[in-house]
Order: sequence, then structure tokens, then C-alpha cells
Amino acid sequence: MPQLAQGDQRHLFTLEDDNYPSQLSHIATPPIALFVEGDKKALNLPQIAMVGSRSATREGLDIASEFSRRFVELGLVVTSGLATGIDGRSHKGCLDADGTTIAVLGNGFDHCYPKAHRGLMQRVRERGALVSEFPPYVPPKAQNFPRRNRIISGLSLGVVVVEAGLRSGTLITARFSLEQGREVFAVPGSIHNPATKGCHHLIREGAILVTSADEVVDEISDEKLRSKLEETSVSEEKQPLKIEASLEASERAVYELLGAQPESVDFLSERTHLSVNKVMMHLLELELKGLVASAGGGFIRLRGS
Repeated sequence: MPQLAQGDQRHLFTLEDDNYPSQLSHIATPPIALFVEGDKKALNLPQIAMVGSRSATREGLDIASEFSRRFVELGLVVTSGLATGIDGRSHKGCLDADGTTIAVLGNGFDHCYPKAHRGLMQRVRERGALVSEFPPYVPPKAQNFPRRNRIISGLSLGVVVVEAGLRSGTLITARFSLEQGREVFAVPGSIHNPATKGCHHLIREGAILVTSADEVVDEISDEKLRSKLEETSVSEEKQPLKIEASLEASERAVYELLGAQPESVDFLSERTHLSVNKVMMHLLELELKGLVASAGGGFIRLRGS
């Protein structure tokens, strides 16, 4: 395993390394390289992900603290994304309870986003680990944050959504969790609170309603969950091309325009009559499914006819 700068605190894992997190290696598109700063052993400890709104309510922040502290008492590592709101409070609650926490970044270690979390980032580094698929010098970019969500869920046994609006990026993490064979847990709230509408949507779609950390642990301690993870891994290995058949119409339109030569976002937008933002979202989805990759200032197809 290669060592990076910063003494023995920075590490680089590849998929071939024995210490590459076993949970993460089972997902459909694991990072080929994983940069780690801090306690590298933390990545293979049992983890629960906690995610939610950046503009969380006071009640939501209190719930995040309560859950994360209890997870520490129950022997779990708390994994999140270092964002403002629920993410930051989940890390802090864990650290305040003398627990171990992991922050998955959408940038390299040499940058802190948000800047207000510089102190929290240092605490996580000292008492847990920072994780990124991006080299240390890579600055924060909006398009990199949704893709890091698959790592948050991929490292974890399950994902707890504390607060989320209907258009929250948190729902992306929840979707990845389901695709990876993990359980999704959602904390309910007032029917009049926009910040909990995403949680209620998840519950309607099959997420497990929870009101305490103990209820989460009761579920992830069940052998059925581990069996489900193993089955998901085998299924992904045996039937990789089934992903292509599940593409929605506009997503397939973008995919079918790609080949061995890089195509620009503007070209794809013009040919499909989709907005640039819509094309970017489809390209992100396709990249996370392992069907396309960015190359030469555009995107190419990785597999399929």
C-alpha cells in the first residue's frame, strides 16, 4: 500500500489491497483508488451512515446528536459527509461521545469544504478518518459531491436519514444504499415540516421508520442483512449488463450517443434536446453505474453495444 506525504497519516488503497474496505468493494462501482487520512483501520469497522439536510432544524440537529452518541455506545462508527447541518452534527455528536467517525469528502484532503468545518475536519482526522476518491490537491466541485454519496453508503451497514426535503441530495445516498443492498432508515417528523417530507417519502417507498438508534441496531444486527449484502455482490458480478436495460428513456438517449470518442455535454444536450443540467445528471448516473467515463474533455462509453 503506497504511503502519501504527511508522515504515516495519509494512505492510498487500491481495490487489490487487502486493507481496502470489504464493505465498499462489494458495490457496483467501487472507487479504484481510495485516499485515506487518519486511522486506516477504522474503514473496516462496522459503520452506520447518518445523512440529512444542510439546512436542518434545531430538532433535527438534536436528533442527529442523540443518535450518533448512542451509536458510539452501541459500538458503531458513524460515517457521514462533513457537510453543514445533519452531517456535521452527526460527526460532532460521535466525537463528543469519544467515538470514531469517518468523513467522506467530495474533494481532496488539502481543501476543507465547507471552510467553517476546518476545526471539525481536524477532529475527524485525529479521532477517525477522512476518505476521498480524489487526490489531495483536488478542490471542491459541485459535480463531485453526489458521486461521493455512494461511498458513504457503501462503507456502511445502513443509512439513517434524519431530515431531508423532497429535492434533497440526501435522497441520492438513500437510493445508493438500496441499490447496494443496505437498509435505509428514516426518522419521521411533522407532516407540516418541509424538512421531513423526504423522510416520509422514503418511508412510503419502504424505508424503515426509526425513532431511536437502538431500533437501527436491532435491524442491522440481523443475519438477513449480511446475507443480503452477499447476494447483492454475487448478483452484480453475474449480471452487470442488466443495468443498461433499466435505463430510463432520456438517460438511454444520452448513453446511446456515446462511443469510443469523447463527446461534449453541449453536443449531447443539442442532440437529445435535453438541458445541460439534465444531461449532466444523466452522465453522473451513468458514470456511477459504470457505463461511461469522463475523458478528453468529454464522455465515452465503457461497455455495451
